[in-house]
Amino acid sequence: MMDEQSSAPVRAGRGRRSAAIVRAEVLEAAATLLYEEGLGAVTFDRVAAKSRASKTTIYKWWPSPGALAAEAHFARSEPELQFPDTGDVYADVQTQLRSFVRLLTQHGGGRVIAELIGASQTDSDLAAEVSAKYTLPRRLLAIDYFERARERGQLDAHVDPTLLVDQLWGACYNRLLVPDAPLTEAYADALVANALLGAARTGYREQISTVGAN
Repeated sequence: MMDEQSSAPVRAGRGRRSAAIVRAEVLEAAATLLYEEGLGAVTFDRVAAKSRASKTTIYKWWPSPGALAAEAHFARSEPELQFPDTGDVYADVQTQLRSFVRLLTQHGGGRVIAELIGASQTDSDLAAEVSAKYTLPRRLLAIDYFERARERGQLDAHVDPTLLVDQLWGACYNRLLVPDAPLTEAYADALVANALLGAARTGYREQISTVGAN
């Protein structure tokens, strides 16, 4: 017969956090420092203190503070950069590009991504992390969307989705990094109209020409 003491459930150690929770808290701490104070504030010492994680754990997960900052930016911005797919390429791209512009101009993301891109020019490890954790996933998501729109017959068969991405998001990055003209939602709308009017198949082009005129 098993006594009461031996049958009692074993409880996890008090105060122990799972690896997933620790990682999420480290990313949030890094993102807070990044958005409030800039890239230089993201050090392993400060992130460890803010997240209550050990520096050993942080070193194990990220090769450098820049790599941590890149992933922290992606984690914070990902919910705002979801790519809708309602089946209407004009409406979906317009919605996504407006969200991207708001992230850059209203929610602090512009300064952060400008710092990350700038520092990446002289830091090859950071450049690889920015690409792997932020820019390349966003690019592939858009390319995949345009390929589906082409399969639906909304874009001409000859259209290169990679060039559409460059024309739309690349133009926004240009206005962010070379601030000779404003980066606004109206600019985003004009980019979508210009790019998709040229890329659309004839029947769909007539539909979005009407939308753009209204």
